[in-house]
Amino acid sequence: MPICEADPWRLQYFAHVNTVANIPTEDCDAWQWNPAHRWIYNKLAIALSQGIEAGPHGVVPAQFPVFSKPIVNLKGMGVGSRVLNSPADYERHYTPGHFWMTLLDGRHVSSDVAVVDGEPCWWRHVTGKPAGEGTFDYWVVHADPDATIEQHCGAWVQKNLAGYSGMLNLETIGGKIIEAHLRFADQWPDLYGPGWIDAVVGLYERREWDFYDDDRSEGYSVVLFGPNGRRYRHPPQALVEAVRRTPGVTSVQITFHEDRTPESHAMPPGGFRLAIVNGFDLDAARAARERLKEHFGAA
Repeated sequence: MPICEADPWRLQYFAHVNTVANIPTEDCDAWQWNPAHRWIYNKLAIALSQGIEAGPHGVVPAQFPVFSKPIVNLKGMGVGSRVLNSPADYERHYTPGHFWMTLLDGRHVSSDVAVVDGEPCWWRHVTGKPAGEGTFDYWVVHADPDATIEQHCGAWVQKNLAGYSGMLNLETIGGKIIEAHLRFADQWPDLYGPGWIDAVVGLYERREWDFYDDDRSEGYSVVLFGPNGRRYRHPPQALVEAVRRTPGVTSVQITFHEDRTPESHAMPPGGFRLAIVNGFDLDAARAARERLKEHFGAA
């Protein structure tokens, strides 16, 4: 079977895969298939494992501000998250199942890591350009390493994930882990380079990492949002294929279910995610987005 993927617009990356291994792209699957390491979905445990001040609601923080969010939430990881600026805020927003932690500062980075028996073997780091209200204009898949993240998080992986072989996604702020996922980010696997998916399959089947990565390039994942509350239709397949063939573009995702109501989709407050264009040329990916925008603007 191919890699387990819930979103049909991302099956294009995995349809060629034929494996008996369980390779997750969803946290619910990763939690079920990795009982020895599923504890990392406990975000309070993640904070405490790094020496970050944190505690469940019911334990009053020694100082403010702090950041509050659910301890475990496998779907919609950030729902209910907020900054608590004062004891009054803390009392007002007391929520069972939530916790608080030190309010971190610095770059917010998503990192994919290939891990073999608790040893990090490959890293790739991604940052986003926010567009407001939970939306992003585009994401940059950086070609360069990040020594700060790889040193701190690498030591954390060695200490806490002995025996684990598979992909790992880490979200960090200022180099500190705020969330961990026993999977990879499935929005841009085509930007990691030819053969990367095959290397992932080998990681899960043989517990080894074999991927030539000396010629990596910076990639871009450009997002198209429309107004919330509208009912959208998919563009003609001929248009999608024409956009995908744009030089510098590697893939196009139409990121919603045409047969479902807008309210049934999990979207940020700032807009309804219509499409994603991946590529190695930012200007080309943006121009491709404009072609799709014309269709949706007239829909």
